[in-house]
Amino acid sequence: MKTNRRFFLTAFSAFTASFIFAGCSQQQAQLTANTTQVSTQKEVIKVGVTGIVSQDILKFVNDKLATKEGLEVKVVNFNDWIQPNTALRDQVIDANFFQHRPFMNNAAKELKIDLVPLNTVSLNTLGLFSKKLKSVQEIPQNATVTIANDVINNDRGLRLLAANGIIKLKENGKEFVTQKDIAENPKNLKIKEVEGVQVVRAINDVDFIVSSAQVVALAGIKPQSMGQETAKDKKYALALVTLKGRENEGKIQKLNKFLNDPQVKDFINKQYEGRILAVF
Repeated sequence: MKTNRRFFLTAFSAFTASFIFAGCSQQQAQLTANTTQVSTQKEVIKVGVTGIVSQDILKFVNDKLATKEGLEVKVVNFNDWIQPNTALRDQVIDANFFQHRPFMNNAAKELKIDLVPLNTVSLNTLGLFSKKLKSVQEIPQNATVTIANDVINNDRGLRLLAANGIIKLKENGKEFVTQKDIAENPKNLKIKEVEGVQVVRAINDVDFIVSSAQVVALAGIKPQSMGQETAKDKKYALALVTLKGRENEGKIQKLNKFLNDPQVKDFINKQYEGRILAVF
């Protein structure tokens, strides 16, 4: 009887211990599962872009930096330069990455949107390109150049011509200059203004063009560059932009920080070989 009783108590104790252990194991497993689920849930930020360069930079940031910090960068592509800001206004996206400050300021006025620029990231350099000439010194009298006709890129092109000593602009302090602001034109340069997308197409018909280095490369053209913007020209560098009042949101500040990471600078410099410059 004592033996049976001892066996019963031992068996009962073992069963109870097993039950308790099993219960603890199930709780631990559930806790681990819940923890894993929480850790795999990433905070999502939607960013509007209009070009492949911005998209590639954001993809690099997402894969190499953001994912490790629990942030997922979702890129939203647009086909024009208006929708990324109206989508921001309507909070379809959280930020956009396609515009420089002069463009943003002009868009904010026209669309009546309060926009805030954050970190500047990359400069799509504007350059002087020719299939005929190798240097600014070779530009002949009465040469013809094609530049973009929109307010911002026209200003940018004229200032690049002036920076290379081809023309001289009036010192009038205007935000955007036009041909009317040319003070000196010693080579009697003929400046043809066309739609931005048509500039690169004119390279066979004129002495040289003022165009984005990236656009020239994407067009499959390898002309001689006679001079281009440098990383010092931050005025036209692309910035992360969001709505006023949202600039301090955690996920926006996270992305803002990642975009100025040294790894991003290395990626830009290696990937674009000087056509796109990191400016931070």
